[in-house]
Amino acid sequence: MKRFKPTSKSQRMHSTISYGDFITTQNPEKSLTHGFRRMVGRNHHGKVTTRHKGGGVKRLFREVDFRYDKLNIPYTIKTVEYDPNRSAFIGLAQYRDGEKRYVLIPAGVKVGETLVSSETAEPKKGNRLPLKNITVGTFVYNVEVKPQGGAKLARSAGNYIEVVAKDAGMVDLKMPSSEIRKVKETAWASIGVLSNDENRLVNLGKAGRSRWLGIRPTVRGTAQNPVDHPHGGGEGRQGRGRRRAISVYGKPTGKGQKSRTPKKYSNRLIVSRRKVGKR
Repeated sequence: MKRFKPTSKSQRMHSTISYGDFITTQNPEKSLTHGFRRMVGRNHHGKVTTRHKGGGVKRLFREVDFRYDKLNIPYTIKTVEYDPNRSAFIGLAQYRDGEKRYVLIPAGVKVGETLVSSETAEPKKGNRLPLKNITVGTFVYNVEVKPQGGAKLARSAGNYIEVVAKDAGMVDLKMPSSEIRKVKETAWASIGVLSNDENRLVNLGKAGRSRWLGIRPTVRGTAQNPVDHPHGGGEGRQGRGRRRAISVYGKPTGKGQKSRTPKKYSNRLIVSRRKVGKR
């Protein structure tokens, strides 16, 4: 982590990551980048589906490979780069046949290392295998939910999933949330823990830095009017007046409230629910 001298109120708390210790280039591969319009919390109808998003610095999109459909062809990590669209570092992978793709970089993998996606691959950091070929107790990332569906789980900085059991064609995985769920053993996963685990320690220091990232201000429900939020209203500081905290839409939120859909299709795949509340 990089900390700063307290030359102002915001600098006193400000901290960031020492990118120079990890990043090897600041110039992305042009063939794998393009401009894009950020949805800033709106869906395709223009309706707000996620609040407190908008603005921010313009970004260049990097096409990161989550499918890993080039099997049994080794690739070499040419660079380690910063990606403004995700918290983990990405690397430029060049395959033996000359093709280049961006991939997520696990902790400990450096420029020049050769990795491969194969059923017979060695279980070392960065290699990709089917879950049935991965030993119980191994940490993995970029895990598929459905075989050949592309990596969906454990894709952010410092994250990993632990393989805890195998039985009857299914593999039990312990998620970063502490939930244990089943996935088919033919789904693929990459070995290791994702890079940039210090990301969780960053202190933005000031409101302006949040705005650069496209994060708009959040106003407490109790500070609003009754017409704007279920927790609003009252003379002076008031309690919320209800047993459970709810969002502006009336759904349970925060404080360990359960928000999962009761009849969700994947309930049968969950062995143990996540632990909620204070750890």
